[in-house]
Amino acid sequence: MTTIAFFNNKGGVGKTSLVFHLAWKFKELGHNVVAADLDPQANLSSMFLDEEILEKLWPDKNIHRSILGSISPIIRGTGDIGDSYVHDISGNLGLIVGDLGLSTFEDSLSYNWAQCSDGKEAAFRTISAFFRLLLQASRKRDADLVLIDVGPNLGAINRAAIIAADYVVVPLGPDLFSLQGLRNLGPTLKAWRSQWRDRRRKNPEPELELPKADIRPLVYIVMQHAVRLDRPVKAYQRWIDRIPDEYRSSVLDRPEKAVPTVEKDPHCLAQLKHYRSLMPLAMDARKPMFELKPADGAIGAHQAAVQRCDQDFTKLAASILSKIAQSASRFAAE
Repeated sequence: MTTIAFFNNKGGVGKTSLVFHLAWKFKELGHNVVAADLDPQANLSSMFLDEEILEKLWPDKNIHRSILGSISPIIRGTGDIGDSYVHDISGNLGLIVGDLGLSTFEDSLSYNWAQCSDGKEAAFRTISAFFRLLLQASRKRDADLVLIDVGPNLGAINRAAIIAADYVVVPLGPDLFSLQGLRNLGPTLKAWRSQWRDRRRKNPEPELELPKADIRPLVYIVMQHAVRLDRPVKAYQRWIDRIPDEYRSSVLDRPEKAVPTVEKDPHCLAQLKHYRSLMPLAMDARKPMFELKPADGAIGAHQAAVQRCDQDFTKLAASILSKIAQSASRFAAE
């Protein structure tokens, strides 16, 4: 199982849409994929599923078919994690359904993070709940890729989700807020990694499967705004130009004197275009933009945009897999 978290504490950069489309694209490329919605806003789940299905899946009495249902014994203090329900989306693509009630887990995660330092087994079971559910789901589905969507904050829920990840992909917008997000993100990832490794050594139950907390920054992806005349060059380019240096300094902790442009930066996998009216059509059809058909309303010039979108995401998915292979090779050598 390879777990990839898509994370930026700046919201509105298209993170959830990116996870949604890459999940479909990896599936299309032949991978068994689990998409995990660990954002209490459950936006990823609402992209995959309509309201009627979600209403049936969200916990109600004895029905437990969301992430909240799986962790409810821990929240109530009555036991360990339950069965990891994975909703079948399409063949080799499954979804761990999000839930707005997940926010009730925040206080418990915050409290038990401190308790791990005292070697409390119950605390380790709580903090590792997400990781163990992802592991359970991947085994159940024979998944080789797990894509994690989280909310735009640095809270306890995200910390528990991120330490479960092998890699982190950072979606960015060409603006000041994304730059500031990098400044917050880098030190936070390093702190979480270090703190969890210190705690992990105090786990009293050797049979308990715990995340290693590699949390390796993999790449960043720039999500472009809509092109309007010459405005991208004047309004956005000045922010884009600062991303490579900020990523190296804040996230990789490896500042360089000669920093390449985004276009030549090996840490930037793509500058994804704004596909304008394709997204509303995709949301209505509950399918990725690159699978839109004339019957979905993608007619005329839309079809050319659908083809470009397909090319962009095919290239992006292949590049991510290549980066993972390179990283795993370097990590093994070390």
